Amino acid sequence: MKKQIVETLKQHFEAHILKHKMNVDIMLANPMAIHDHTDLMDAIEKEVAQIAEYMDKLEVMEKYFND
Repeated sequence: MKKQIVETLKQHFEAHILKHKMNVDIMLANPMAIHDHTDLMDAIEKEVAQIAEYMDKLEVMEKYFND
């Protein structure tokens, strides 16, 4: 059961990383994809921060909970 929980959490974190990476890719490919009043650089920075957060969580799971 522990192995399934750990694997599910890792997949959850990986999915969030892919989601936020996709958001950055969209913004970079088409800066007009977001509203005119949005600061593009700030929006990308927020997405990158989310990627970093989930990468940290994934790293912790792999380092401390991989059997």
